[in-house]
Amino acid sequence: MDWRPTLFEDRADAGRRLADVLVALKTRDPVIYALPRGGAPVAFEVARRLDAPLDLALVRKIGAPGNPELALAAVIDGDHPHTVVNEEVRRLTGADAAYLERAQARELAEIERRRDLYFRGRSRPDPRGRTAIIVDDGLATGATARAAVLGLRGQGAARVILAVPVAPPDAADALREEVDAFVCLAEPASFHSVSQAYADFHQLEDEEVLDLMDRAASFGAARRS
Repeated sequence: MDWRPTLFEDRADAGRRLADVLVALKTRDPVIYALPRGGAPVAFEVARRLDAPLDLALVRKIGAPGNPELALAAVIDGDHPHTVVNEEVRRLTGADAAYLERAQARELAEIERRRDLYFRGRSRPDPRGRTAIIVDDGLATGATARAAVLGLRGQGAARVILAVPVAPPDAADALREEVDAFVCLAEPASFHSVSQAYADFHQLEDEEVLDLMDRAASFGAARRS
């Protein structure tokens, strides 16, 4: 598909379109994992359509020295936090071990803050033996999604599906090899940024994520009863 100025009205629109494809997979007993904050509205629509529990995969990108938008690595939360490094970016930017260590500590602190904020008093689904569907609002380098895939496999997910509205072809090809199924609505050859796919790509705040999680609390309840 060729690149167009906008492909989706907003993240909710993208989520509904993504859900149309995912529902056809007829996945049994899935858990939907949003990559916050931007992936939350997309994943909410998927979880609603599939009537599946919605959770968050707490992953933080580590930007390259002098270029924070360029993904050098990503950190995934868990009993043993894991860092995925883009070795090509590391080589090109000269990022050393000390830089990575400092950045990892900073992003783990943010993950801890988000865990305390988002999950207080919430019961969380167990991915062990189930299909984890990871949802974001789009891929750029894929470092964050790759960390989430590794993290959920480490937590015992039987299958991992990655679903995004838009991604550059090279990142899509790389991630396609690392998951059991990959769903992407658009892979524009002239990809510039995820934001260009959306008419409304506002910066989400924590309150919006919390509201979506509250509204999704009943999703999948029939399966749990």
